[in-house]
Amino acid sequence: MYNHIVMAVALDHEHDLAQLQEISQGLLAEGGKITALHVFEELPSYASQYVSANYVHDFHKEVANDLHHKVRDMTNTTPVVVSGHAGRTIVDYGHENGADCIVIASHQPGLEDYFLGSTAARVVRHAKCSVHVIR
Repeated sequence: MYNHIVMAVALDHEHDLAQLQEISQGLLAEGGKITALHVFEELPSYASQYVSANYVHDFHKEVANDLHHKVRDMTNTTPVVVSGHAGRTIVDYGHENGADCIVIASHQPGLEDYFLGSTAARVVRHAKCSVHVIR
């Protein structure tokens, strides 16, 4: 059983949030907490010059509201939206906030995953805590 679980939520992917929550709740120790973490990918520098800072700020708020809405009925769960590279940021957030388990969904690997690696694979390789991958 784990005291602090980071549940990695990719709002832009089609994975079952209910399944992530069910697994997270099943692994959670009594009195523990779950952080529903969505990583807001930063715009590449070549694209950021074409998008206003206000648009990015408003979109970030919209994503945070969407995550809050999706997890509002989940017990012991706090929604958090951060910016960065997903694989690295999930690992860093877990380490910096004392997570003892990360729950993350994976997908069937595509061609790009063989060259770059999937987010779940990066989390598994670099996390200092346990990682539970849901396929």
